[in-house]
Amino acid sequence: MSILPPPHPDPHPPRRLVVPAGACDAHCHIFGPFDRFPTPAGASYQPAETPLERYRQMADRLGLTRAVFVQPAIYGADHSVMLDAIARAHGAYAGVGIVDDTLGDATLTALHIGGLRGARFNFVGHLGVRPDRAMIERTAARVGLLGWHLVFHLDHAALLAEAEWIAGLGVPVVIDHMARLDAGGDGFAVLLDLARQPHVWVKISAADRMCADGDLARALPYMAALADAAPLRILWGTDWPHPNIRWMPDDGDLIDLLALAVPDSAARHAILVDNPARLYSFS
Repeated sequence: MSILPPPHPDPHPPRRLVVPAGACDAHCHIFGPFDRFPTPAGASYQPAETPLERYRQMADRLGLTRAVFVQPAIYGADHSVMLDAIARAHGAYAGVGIVDDTLGDATLTALHIGGLRGARFNFVGHLGVRPDRAMIERTAARVGLLGWHLVFHLDHAALLAEAEWIAGLGVPVVIDHMARLDAGGDGFAVLLDLARQPHVWVKISAADRMCADGDLARALPYMAALADAAPLRILWGTDWPHPNIRWMPDDGDLIDLLALAVPDSAARHAILVDNPARLYSFS
């Protein structure tokens, strides 16, 4: 089992933008506290203990008042930690869970009441799973009745393999982390074509994953091109506490990067406030 490092202990506040009221971190995770929400036995990694209170310290520093918690793969279908966090936020938080077509109607309804609004499917190679399309389509039909969307965690190989199928889906789809493409690698044209589809949303998050050498500026043209291609369907998030990362970024640098990629304040307002409010029904 790999032991993951903690997030940056003291991120700086935004220097390049005034973060608007209602700004949303559309991709983050929480782990613990472990005395209440322990890491499951047999987990592939041991995250640092990063409970809601620690997340709020970071979010307050950046000026983020809304959040979408994404279920970590190691917690599987146990959404207890996420549901607890959402319940304590009085409508400011939502969640994306790990569900499939075996989940009962009562469980799905309970997750919806608890604040979940999306179902995530992991296609990345290091997680050792590749969900089948038929199962996803069956799940989509069920969660669609609740107004949910699908979230796809892809890498380069999965993007190329699944792009045509994603383009043909008739339900809203969010692609995480710019499909985890490497800056300077191929595959971006495929992602850009998908972003132009009216049902596809993209998170211009995880620039730190795209730039394994630590040079965040290399992500700027990709973020800018996606924001230009689909300004009303772009989301941004920190990916805090950055699990399975090669180097630990300062979250203040990540939100400043958004200001460089999207210099227009109205466009940034859409990304930080309007788009997530529409997708996650924040009011």
